[in-house]
Amino acid sequence: MLFNYITWNVNPEIFHIGSLSVRWYGVLFALSFLFGYIIMQKFFKKENLPIELLDKLTFYMFLGTVIGARLGHCLFYEPSYYFSHPLEIIKIWHGGLASHGAAIGILLVLYLFSRNAHKPYLWVLDRIVIVVALAGFLIRTGNLMNSEIIGKATTVPWAFKFIRVDNIPRHPAQIYEALSYLLLFVVLYWLFVKTNIAKKQGLTFSLFLIVLFLSRFIIEFFKAVQVNFENHMTYNMGQWLSVPFIIIGIVMFVILYNKYKVKE
Repeated sequence: MLFNYITWNVNPEIFHIGSLSVRWYGVLFALSFLFGYIIMQKFFKKENLPIELLDKLTFYMFLGTVIGARLGHCLFYEPSYYFSHPLEIIKIWHGGLASHGAAIGILLVLYLFSRNAHKPYLWVLDRIVIVVALAGFLIRTGNLMNSEIIGKATTVPWAFKFIRVDNIPRHPAQIYEALSYLLLFVVLYWLFVKTNIAKKQGLTFSLFLIVLFLSRFIIEFFKAVQVNFENHMTYNMGQWLSVPFIIIGIVMFVILYNKYKVKE
């Protein structure tokens, strides 16, 4: 065996100037929007769509992501605390964002965007989920830099000792999730650019739902519990929240695949 574990003690803060702190998570979160904008810009130019429309879409995405992720964490994981301390909900800098909440927030704001921009809802979703997969990779990398969302104790040779948490070798669950999202991004981008899947509205979105949330469901088995009430659950909150997305994705894919197959 080459090594028993990897010691991880990265400082979440890159640098600070006075009271201003620049952290890895914030930089990676910002990069997810920057890279997403660049990729979407290519899609929009290819379809001769105005960049102003993309700017509006980016604004909608930012609101849906931040508000949805924050409310998702407050309502799904610590509702009693936040109902007792409602002002804490707006203090995002204290931490606490939930990806399932972000997913719901994004779906809602993109529906509003599609109505406002007079574009089909599935047309919008098919394109945005490609950059969302890339964003998932960057954000989970940010979680790694923060030594958060850690895995269960393990003896695998690639285990991480998160020194800022404890001295127990654990599954690097953030890396598992980040790599699964990166692979999903590569596959969806390739399909969108190299095949005719873009003409089959809803297929890209349904594939995204199935693969991303099925990956999330499986990886949750390797994660340490996020909140105390999960200690007594066979399946944790992240898994229960993933199930509806997986089912919707499968149903959508089967219906749409058969629909487009008949047309061919």
